[in-house]
Formats: sequence, structure tokens, C-alpha cells
Amino acid sequence: MTADTLPDTAKVFMSGRSQAVRLPKAYRFDTDEVTIEKVGDAVVLRAAKPAAASPEARRKQLLAILDRFEGMPESIERDQSPARDLPSWD
Repeated sequence: MTADTLPDTAKVFMSGRSQAVRLPKAYRFDTDEVTIEKVGDAVVLRAAKPAAASPEARRKQLLAILDRFEGMPESIERDQSPARDLPSWD
């Protein structure tokens, strides 16, 4: 490691009975929860993916979408032109 590639540092402290790390501003997460994984001697933090919505919440979302759907028209205008002769591929 050279002097221009030194890693950033963060303070480690106790918060109650838990150890905590104060992340520098450049490393802050835009989430309330992270996943944590130990890889060798490194600790990797990643923003946690939001939990899957409950079946009832998904049902409500779907019903809200369906309420905005206007349905099919009473009649559909179709192309009435005669079928074209297609070239034979034989």
C-alpha cells in the first residue's frame, strides 16, 4: 500500500453492550438496516434489501393497480385486409 492509497479509518466505540463503528460521511447508508458478513479478516456491510411485502400488502397493491385499469374496449377494430401470399421456404 502506498501513501496515496491508505484506507479511510473510522472510530470504534461501545454503545451499551454492543460494539459500534462511526462511519465517515462518505460511507453512510441510506437505509435503517444493513447485512453484515465476515470475509477473512474483513467485515463487509451492505444495505439490506427491503423485506418482501406480506401477501395481504401485495394483494392491496395489486387491487390498487387494477382499480386504475380501464378495462377492454367494447369493440376492437381489426385489420380486415386479405391475407398476403407468403413466399415458400421450400
